[in-house]
Amino acid sequence: MRDLMGESFTLLEREEKLNEGLHDYAFVVFPAAKAYEGFLKKLFWDLGLITARQYKGDRFRIGKALNPNLPKRYQWDWVYDKLALACKGEEAPLSAWEVWKKARNQIFHYFADHHEFIDLRKSRELVEEIMGMMEKLLMQCDR
Repeated sequence: MRDLMGESFTLLEREEKLNEGLHDYAFVVFPAAKAYEGFLKKLFWDLGLITARQYKGDRFRIGKALNPNLPKRYQWDWVYDKLALACKGEEAPLSAWEVWKKARNQIFHYFADHHEFIDLRKSRELVEEIMGMMEKLLMQCDR
């Protein structure tokens, strides 16, 4: 995960030097978003919120598990409430969800009715937000 975060910062530095004014700098955020996904999954495992099968398997979905508004019928592997207990309230899990949406879902997916293109400044903000959220969760949640 550290390597992936480092790659995003390397890409940021390189792109800031090149200053090419590309249309979309989402590629700079991708390694950090991947690190964030791995970090959350590992955190859930360390906190005892998911099973070994969920941690090691390829079917567990962070976005589904962390979504505070997930309908009851889909909550069989939901961790939001358990994470709120481990983090002494909903502030940290809700922030983690917001970072997930902004720095992962809105970056990775194409939406036909609106464009989620980001400039270099925004890509730096998102990478730094991911890093800050990981630090916050480590500090605030019982392990």
